[in-house]
Amino acid sequence: MKKILIAASEAVPFIKTGGLADVIGALPKYFSTEEYDVRVILPKYACADQTEMSDLKKIVECDVILNWRKQYAGVFSKKKDGITWYFIDNEYYFAGDNPYDQIYLDAEKFAFFSKAVLTVLPLIDFCPDVIQCNDWQTSWIPVFLKAQFPDAFYKQIKTIFTIHNMRFQGRWYMDAYRDITGLPDSYFTMDTLECYGQGNPFKGGVLFADFVTTVSKSYAQEIQQPMGGEGLDGVMRLRSGERFGITNGIDTSLYNTMTDPLLVNNYDIESWKSAKPLNKLALQKELDLVKNENAFLIGMVSRLTDQKGFDLVMEKIDTLMEDPDIQIAVQGTGKKQYEQMFLHYAEKYTGRIAVKIQYSETLAHRIYASADAFLMPSQFEPCGLSQLISLHYGTVPMVRETGGLKDTVIPYNGKAESDGTGFTFQEYNADAMLEMIWRAKAVFCQDYETWSQIARRGMEANFSWKKSAAEYAHLFDLLCQMRQNALQEEQSRKQKAETLRHQMQKLDSKAPSLEQMQEEKEQCLKSEGSESKDETQSHETQENSCGSNKNKTTSVKRHQYNASKKKNRKKSRS
Repeated sequence: MKKILIAASEAVPFIKTGGLADVIGALPKYFSTEEYDVRVILPKYACADQTEMSDLKKIVECDVILNWRKQYAGVFSKKKDGITWYFIDNEYYFAGDNPYDQIYLDAEKFAFFSKAVLTVLPLIDFCPDVIQCNDWQTSWIPVFLKAQFPDAFYKQIKTIFTIHNMRFQGRWYMDAYRDITGLPDSYFTMDTLECYGQGNPFKGGVLFADFVTTVSKSYAQEIQQPMGGEGLDGVMRLRSGERFGITNGIDTSLYNTMTDPLLVNNYDIESWKSAKPLNKLALQKELDLVKNENAFLIGMVSRLTDQKGFDLVMEKIDTLMEDPDIQIAVQGTGKKQYEQMFLHYAEKYTGRIAVKIQYSETLAHRIYASADAFLMPSQFEPCGLSQLISLHYGTVPMVRETGGLKDTVIPYNGKAESDGTGFTFQEYNADAMLEMIWRAKAVFCQDYETWSQIARRGMEANFSWKKSAAEYAHLFDLLCQMRQNALQEEQSRKQKAETLRHQMQKLDSKAPSLEQMQEEKEQCLKSEGSESKDETQSHETQENSCGSNKNKTTSVKRHQYNASKKKNRKKSRS
């Protein structure tokens, strides 16, 4: 059984501010429970949906060390849809009306959350093979894992860092991050977390994770370029060998036109054509739009930010309203500039523009199902879920060709044999967007049969999480195998070292002790001394013997010489 832990800052149905929550809420359910034990860990926000949080059970608590800080962390848990969910509790960090705040607060908040995730693992008795981290809020996990968790429990745990949006990186003062994390200066250099003079935890996640993934294949390429890399294009090119693009899916159990309880009229691909006008009229009534079945109703459900292309909409909205057959339905919150803009135009064009500055799941589903077209003129789009939902609901997307929009919407080229599922434009400018909208409206008004075929192809496309989950599973398998190989190699090294130690011990047991070696040395020296004395005495004896013989010889010779001398004197006298 492969053990996977997904760490994130939000997930449906507990807390949602954007598409990340949809991803984390759906993805875990699409892995085989026979092969994978997938669990999710989140902050326990005070602003989370209390109906979902009411049955949590506290299972453990501990202290989390952030440099000189010692902070409480409680761990709560529940099972939902067969998935184990953990929640890190700390009211100091997670008590507030929103999950996200100003960066000077979020910097420490999410460093704490990342450190807490690793700290509690032994206490909840779950040692994951892989931790999947999502966006900068959990990007400290791969860094802390390598820098501050050397214990055997954490050995060879692998990490994936998934990028949902490059724009949000958690940049803050480097000295502040040093103080928060307690990491040494070596972690705040150009080749680690330093980024244009600031500390950048997102960069740390990219550099220290084993694999990096993005939420679409086109976005994986775009972030390697200066225009899309948000200052980290060089880092992304550096990790290109371990970077993968996996397009998000949608939870088809939640977004199901046949069973969706939020729709006024349910339908399938066969009954779509008859149900669309009924849902459209119901939405027009709900939003106080003029009831007109033939109006070209454009829907938008989005965060109201520059990224989503609302500057282009602002530039051309008056031009669009010159066409009396166009209606617009908008739901979202975000930049005050765009909130006020839409409220202004809703008042200016009463009955033709409806705006709800809020997020309502019910209204969102009804816009997806009831609008004729769905507008997403994004400046950049890592993946995008709204276009996937609109395709699935039979609402034709009108998008800019960028990131996941480019990967998921096939442009209609105006030909009968086209396999298009929507309308697109390339250059990021208002005129190109407007021209695309006119093209789409012309097909809708003049050739509704072709429009119906475009919508039908979108409904037939498969954007469920099954395909995406299979791609993630492949990466999990690779990392699990890498971990297993590393652990086996480490075990093999330990066994070899142990074998060598035993061999040395055996040799040590056979070898003489130091005292024995000293005694042998002394005996050897004594033996050598005795032999030397004997040799000296023998030599002296030999010398004495030789001297005695020599004296005897000399005496004989002298006697012989004297005798010969006497004999010669006698001869001379005679």
